[in-house]
Amino acid sequence: MEQNGFVFAAEAPYPQVKVKCMNQMYAREMASNIGACNSEMSAVSLYFYNSIIAGETYKEISDCFHKIMIVEMHHLDIFGRLAYLLGADPRLWAYTRRRPIYWSPGCNQYPRQLKDLLQNALRGEEEAIRKYKRQAESIRDPYLVANLQRIIEDEKIHVEIFQTLCRQYL
Repeated sequence: MEQNGFVFAAEAPYPQVKVKCMNQMYAREMASNIGACNSEMSAVSLYFYNSIIAGETYKEISDCFHKIMIVEMHHLDIFGRLAYLLGADPRLWAYTRRRPIYWSPGCNQYPRQLKDLLQNALRGEEEAIRKYKRQAESIRDPYLVANLQRIIEDEKIHVEIFQTLCRQYL
């Protein structure tokens, strides 16, 4: 997927969505990637909002948020299917002290100024990369690790895009 010289996802194919065996601990980790405050659902909803706020005034930025949102939706789907295969109910929730807490739009900050909007998105991508790297280092299921590593490659591309947009517009 390419637009305005930007590529929004890594070229490598996504690994097969499968797991070695059911594992409740890993299921909770994947659930957090779906519905924690630092999650794909948060990214999707924030980028939807950002795309509208950037609007026609910053059309290139608006289009970038829209395209990245589509990639994040794919990640959301992958993590949802992995969570389900691991034994979790793939709702928009994460577990805190073994209790499910539903995702909320209140997880997001909603800046309206261009600088804050881009920097907030950049921070979110960097936090996602740290989270997924930490998971990939601790999880012992090669299928989960392969999916995490592939998704990290997309998130790195998103960091580069937001850094470029910051340099161009701020």
